[in-house]
Amino acid sequence: MTRPLPRGGTLLLASIAGTAIANNYAVQPTLTAVAAELGVPLSVIGLVPTAALTGCMTGFALLLPLTDHLAPNRLVAVQLTALAAALTLAATAPGPVVLLAAYLLVGAAASVAAQGSNIAGRLAPPGRRGTGVAAVSAGMSAGILLSRLVGGALTDMLGWRRMLLVFAVLALLGAIAAAALLPRERPAADRSYRAALLSLPPLPRRFPKLRRAVVMGGLWYFAFNIIWVALALALAEPPYSLGPTTIGLYSLAGLLGFGALPLTGRLADRHTPATVIIAAMLAAAAGTALLATGLNTPPVTALGLALFDAGCFAAQAANLSSIIALDPHRSGSLTSVYLVLYFTVGALGTALAAPLLDTLGWQGTALTALTALLLAAALALADVKAGRTGRTRRRDPQAPERARVGGSTT
Repeated sequence: MTRPLPRGGTLLLASIAGTAIANNYAVQPTLTAVAAELGVPLSVIGLVPTAALTGCMTGFALLLPLTDHLAPNRLVAVQLTALAAALTLAATAPGPVVLLAAYLLVGAAASVAAQGSNIAGRLAPPGRRGTGVAAVSAGMSAGILLSRLVGGALTDMLGWRRMLLVFAVLALLGAIAAAALLPRERPAADRSYRAALLSLPPLPRRFPKLRRAVVMGGLWYFAFNIIWVALALALAEPPYSLGPTTIGLYSLAGLLGFGALPLTGRLADRHTPATVIIAAMLAAAAGTALLATGLNTPPVTALGLALFDAGCFAAQAANLSSIIALDPHRSGSLTSVYLVLYFTVGALGTALAAPLLDTLGWQGTALTALTALLLAAALALADVKAGRTGRTRRRDPQAPERARVGGSTT
């Protein structure tokens, strides 16, 4: 049996998760500078975040199940070393082809963030599993929120290539710490790695609630990526012409979303995840509506981003809690399927951000995201109504029979 995490192990995993997942987003404020240096259109370099998300999705599908088969210290250390190598390749890329290939590898290796969450939950002391998973999730959220600010600031100071090398060094330091401090025992798996992979595709068919969770989560992650990628591109161009550091500062507005995570868990336990998702989507929609009024007033933009991020982060936490509740013994596999499909839709949103901005302008892009958020809220509302109907029928066992009799007379 694998021993529990050592003291400070959860904090280490949270730090690793945050610095790893940040690499999917830190490059976004620098896209204009990268395009200019490489001499290629911005629409081509705009595919870099898509490559990172595609790689991360692949990592969730192929690498996340390895947490059930390999020792935590070896698994995390190897992936972080691979992440450092991929970042070094990106930093030395002579052109867009190598850069895009490097970011596919960066995204795949960055999936170690989700592995950290699984490890923290499995190896937490008795009665502390939720706390461990929440801590690593908080580290991931902080990495996502602060990545654009840090990436933009480092680019202004050092250039985008040296910025990537700084993140490579952080990955290597994490690898060293993981190899030294995380448990060395292999988990006792009840099936082979190949069997675990083969069991993943049928899960959405077996769990209808998983399918609904994927659709809802995909809608708000689609909106999330459209807004943030299009925002970075819009603010870098006239009439704003902001630098990477200034663009990155807008990510600080998302700290409200980070602060909402503990409250979200308590609300989901007291009410239902679907109820929390409805409230979260309405908050995100209100923020998106503010963003659609334009980017000329920074306080309004910051408030819109704060509401938008808070809603998306709160909804994601509630959605994950509902997925885990479907079958706690298979929560890792269920979460793996969810994240793969979730990031697939997110990658589509990232790819469409630049074309939508060119075609519809900022306002049309924001309204597209708003539509996706309202659709997610409508699906959650349907879940709430379905749950109430189910509870009513359980209280009145004659209700189905009366419905059949009544239907036969019409």
